[in-house]
This record gives sequence, structure tokens and C-alpha cells, in this order.
Amino acid sequence: MNKFELKSPFSATPDQKSAVENLVRGVLRKIPYQVLLGVTGSGKTFTIANVIERLQMPALIISHNKTLATQLYQEFRDFFPDDAVSFFVSYYDYYQPEAYIPSTDTYIEKDAGINDLIDKLRLASTTNILTRKDTIVIASVSCIYNIGSPREYGHFTLEFSKGTKIQRKEIINRLIDLRYERGEFGFHRGTFRVRGDVVDIYPSYEDCGIRVHLTGDKIDQVKIIDPVSGTILTSSNQKPSSYILYPAKHYITDLSKNREVFVKIRQDLQSRTQELKNEGKELEAYRLKQRVAYDLEMIEEVGYVKGIENYSRYFDGRLPGDPPFTLIDYFRESYGRNWLVFIDESHITFPQIRGMYRGDLSRKKTLVDHGFRLPAAFDNRPFKFDEFMMRIPNFIATSATPSAWEISMAKDSAKLVRKKAGRKSNLPQGSKAIPPLGWNRYDTSGIVEQLLRPTGIPDPKILIKPSENQVKDVIEEIKKRKKKGERTLVTTLTKKTAEDLSHYLIEKKMKVHYLHSDVATLERGDILDDLRRGKYDCLIGVNLLREGLDLPEVSLVAILDADKEGFLRSEVSLIQTMGRAARHVEGCVILYANQLTGSMRRAIAEVDRRRKYQLKMNKVLGIKPTSIKKPIRKKLVEKDEEEIEKLFKYGTGRYLDLSLIDTEGLTPMDKKKLVIKLRREMRLAAEDLNFELAAEIRDKIKGIEN
Repeated sequence: MNKFELKSPFSATPDQKSAVENLVRGVLRKIPYQVLLGVTGSGKTFTIANVIERLQMPALIISHNKTLATQLYQEFRDFFPDDAVSFFVSYYDYYQPEAYIPSTDTYIEKDAGINDLIDKLRLASTTNILTRKDTIVIASVSCIYNIGSPREYGHFTLEFSKGTKIQRKEIINRLIDLRYERGEFGFHRGTFRVRGDVVDIYPSYEDCGIRVHLTGDKIDQVKIIDPVSGTILTSSNQKPSSYILYPAKHYITDLSKNREVFVKIRQDLQSRTQELKNEGKELEAYRLKQRVAYDLEMIEEVGYVKGIENYSRYFDGRLPGDPPFTLIDYFRESYGRNWLVFIDESHITFPQIRGMYRGDLSRKKTLVDHGFRLPAAFDNRPFKFDEFMMRIPNFIATSATPSAWEISMAKDSAKLVRKKAGRKSNLPQGSKAIPPLGWNRYDTSGIVEQLLRPTGIPDPKILIKPSENQVKDVIEEIKKRKKKGERTLVTTLTKKTAEDLSHYLIEKKMKVHYLHSDVATLERGDILDDLRRGKYDCLIGVNLLREGLDLPEVSLVAILDADKEGFLRSEVSLIQTMGRAARHVEGCVILYANQLTGSMRRAIAEVDRRRKYQLKMNKVLGIKPTSIKKPIRKKLVEKDEEEIEKLFKYGTGRYLDLSLIDTEGLTPMDKKKLVIKLRREMRLAAEDLNFELAAEIRDKIKGIEN
């Protein structure tokens, strides 16, 4: 049996050990909901890795976007190099869902570009879950979408082992049932080829191929091969291995059940068309009848049709309204309730999970109302939030600013567990961990705080200044930091204000730049790097300065109009924004306000509480705060002018600045060639998990084709 083994050159700090101890004891005492309240830079990911190793339990880690999920995947792959660390996110390089716009009578067909590498990683995730105990899956919120039944997926397997009696024709038919394609001239993931008594298969979830040798009607050998060269990867002195092959796709239908399924679909079609006719929707009824008839004919002939997922309820044997089968069901099928769920940046991820069902329902309702889909399409959906919560055995939410709902869930569940156990103590019994100062703040062991950074840097100092002369004052503050070689971030309430302030400061001969959502994705990264290099002394932005910015050179965060209550000046937003100054020893935050709002009061109190604890523990542990030193990453796009010119003449390349491509003078044939090369670069970028670059190239392609 495989075991989790954490490998890292670092050892846990006292605060991390305390957090691990408390979280582990919470899980063992069956507290279903816990919160790891960890400040920015405290090493929450390393703490999670230690919890997994201590408990030796499979884990699902859910992040709210692909970029952060990618970072987590790379970190956990380094922490657990010998274990099954998997990656499960949406496998589309681009995705246009099926939709209908009644006001303009516009039907938009589903269009998507599937990334083969991510598809492979998704299939590897489910295969690992079904076959291994040492599995960690890093997933985006797409893990709550329908992918088909784990029992059907696990049932559709083909085992190859020496001595098994099976005819070559049976193997071929079975591979086709598993959605593998026969390709004699191309051997890639999800295909197989037949050469005499040898069958080569390239599993969709592996980097190697399988070669099956037949002697008559019996399997003689099973070998692992290199799919490119065909070289045998197993040594000659090894005994022939056995291999269990899983399907090439997640959604697998049992063709033997198609007859009864088709009967049910046709019954529902007849009922729905009559319902539409009764409403006076003759066109919609005709449209639905034609579409469903075509889909059923395609499924009957080739076993698949675009949009087959809209019939998934029939093939899964689910009743109307039943929840779909998702990645979470694979965990439940394999591990019961003995697995862990971590919600990364939970204050964002939970609201995303909560809102996904309604967004999907709104789009589907328009399609169903206008005869493009049967009502069964409603059941090809993500989980409702209560369905999600019912199916996870527990969660450990990690955030610097957990929501009141998360705190309440952890607090109430921990109280209930303590009540059942007859204990009154907040600290886990027998724990030697040092309780943080804020332990009693929530009166529960369900809240685990991790407030110390390995560098010893405390949360920033907070100053409040009047907003009348905020621009004049912030100019002086920027100049002070510039003299010391430090940087400043300034947040405004609107994009227009950020741009106007930026232009005003440039007129004052200051090196500044604005940063908001209208700035191109790739350019944003370059602007941040230029700030760190010293090309700019200050960045002015809106909400983008809240999360995900790791800028060790920033010693001041100035928040303009801090007393304007709302989303951008809420307690959570203020704490997150102030956290951007927590990477520098001299970190400071200035709030420009004429009154002290409730959000300001709560945010200041929380940051001050953390700072006091951090300073006290630094003395106790003998830690001297040290500013973070982090190398500046290489640019996503290298701007070598000669190389750009050279590449532009022949199409494009991976290091081309896309903004320099001018298609005005190109012939239609040249544009076609350029698009082909751009598509290749988009795939390469996606294979490198560089989704931002892939999205930029995708948008450029659309612009050229239009």
C-alpha cells in the first residue's frame, strides 16, 4: 500500500506545528468543518501538506481558478514526488457554451477547444482515485460538474494478463466500447493500432503505451512501451505484467441499455412537444422533434453526438432533479468518508460553488423554453450548494479572511463534538501546541489560527489620515519610499480615478502606472515586474491589488476613500488589501478617511490583533523579522526585436509579442497559415499550463478569423 511521504528541505515552524496539531486532532475527533485562518505568507500550503502526511488520507483541494490551482499542483507535486498528485480543472482552452438569445433570434452552438494534456490529467485523476490510496487531487470548482458515474467508469475496464483467453476481435470491440479510436497511421492518447497478433494501446491517462502479444486466442505477453519509438520500457528479464485499462473518456454509456433509454427519451419528447403545442409554440415543438431525432440517430450509429451530456440523466439512470455524478462521487466510491477536503481561499471559492448552479440553470432554461433541448438538459448541471455540502465528509477551509458563515459552521460543529464528548476545553485534549492569542476569540477549536510568518514579518502598521488632501499627502509618501528604494501601491474606487491619478502623477514627473482589469493579462505581469525592478515607484489600481500579488519591495499600501462603505471597502477587502504590505519589514498602511466606518473598525482591530501576537511571539521564539527576497520571474513574452521581425515574416512563435502582429496587409491564405501556427502555439502554451498566454493567443485567433 502506497503511503504519503512529504519531502521538503524546510521544517515546520512552531506556528505551523501548532496548526497541524490542532487540525489533525480536529479531524480525528470528527469535527466536520474547520477553518485554517492563516495570514498571507504564513505557509498554509505547507501546513496542509503536513496534515495530509500525518493523517495518511486521500485529499481533494479545491481552488477558485486555474492559475492558483496550477500553482498548488506544482507545489504539492514537489512535496509528494512519489505519490499520485493529480490535476483536475476544466479541459477547455476556450469554451463557448450552447446558448440562445431570444431578442435577436440568435442560436449559438457549443464550441470548445479541448486541451489534450489537461484531458489526460483529468482522466489520470479519476484513475488514481479508483486504484490508489495515496491520491491528492488539485481541482478547480469544475469538480462539481457532471462527468458520469464512477461505477460505470470503473465497470468499463479491460484487463490484460498472461494466459487470458480472448480473441483479437473481442479486444478490438472492447476497446471501441471504451471509446478508444483505431488509428493505424497516428498513435496518440486514446487510440490503438493492430499489427498482426500485436495490439498497441495508448491509454488516455498515461505517458506510455501498452503492447499486447497474442498467440492464437490467448494473451502471451503484456509490455509497457514508449509510444513514440515503440521501445520496450520493461526489461527483458521481467515477467510479463498485467494491466487494467480504463476508458478513454469520463462519460461512458452502456450501449446494451440504449433501447430502453431511447424509449424513455422518445416518451419525454412526445410529452414535451405536445406541451409546447398547447402553449402555441409550433415552431419550438418542430425544432425540438428534429433535434432529438437527429441526436438519437447519431448515438445509435456511432455511440456519440455533440451535446450527449444533455441526455446523461437517462443513461445514468437518474430521476428528474437527481444530482449529477461528479469527481466527488469518485472519492466517495473509493474511500467512503475517509478522505479530506481543503477549500483554498475559501472566502472566494465557497461563493463560486454556491453560485454555479443558478448561472447554469438560467442559460439552460432559455434553451428548453425555445425548443433547443429537452427538460432533461437541466439535470446535466453542477451541484447545488447543499448537494455539495452533503457529499463531502469534512472541509478544512483556508483563508486570511474567512466569512462569517465559515466561522459559524466551524464554531457550531466543534461545539457539538465537544458536547458529545463531554469536554469544555477549547484546546484539543493533550495538545502541547502553543495556543494563539486569538484562540478564545471564537470560543472553539474549530478555528485554527496560523498568524506567524517564517520570515517573522508582522502585519503592517495602520495610520488613518483625513481624505481632503489625500492626493497631495500620498505624493509625499511615495517620495519617502522612493528615497529608500521601496515601492507603493495605491487603491482607488474606480478605474477612471486610477487612470486620472496616474496621469496626474506622471505630469508631476513621478514614475507610476495604473493597473486594472482593462489592462491585458500579459501586460499586467510585465507591469508588476517593472515595479519590482524600479521602473515604477508606484502602482495605482482598484480591486486587482487585493489578492495574489507577491511584491516584497512594497512597503506602503495607501487606500484612498477608505470610508466609502461597499464591496471594495468591506472588512474582507480592507484586510486583503492591507495584506499586500505584509511582505516588507517596514510595511505600513494608510487609510484616507473622514470617518471610521464599521468595516474599517473591524479590519483595523483584526490586523492590530494579529500584529500584537506576531510581535510577542517573535520575542518568545527569538525571531528577527527579515524581508522576503524573491527573484523576478522571466517575462511571459520576450521582446527581442530581431527575433520578432524574423518570426513575423513566417507566422509566429512562442516568444512573439502578439500586439505586434498586423494582419491588415496579409492575404487570406497568409492569414490561414498564421492561424494554423497560432493554434499550435496556443496548445504549447496550454501544455506548459500557461493558461494566460493560451487565452491571449485564442483571442488573437478570433480577431484574425473575424
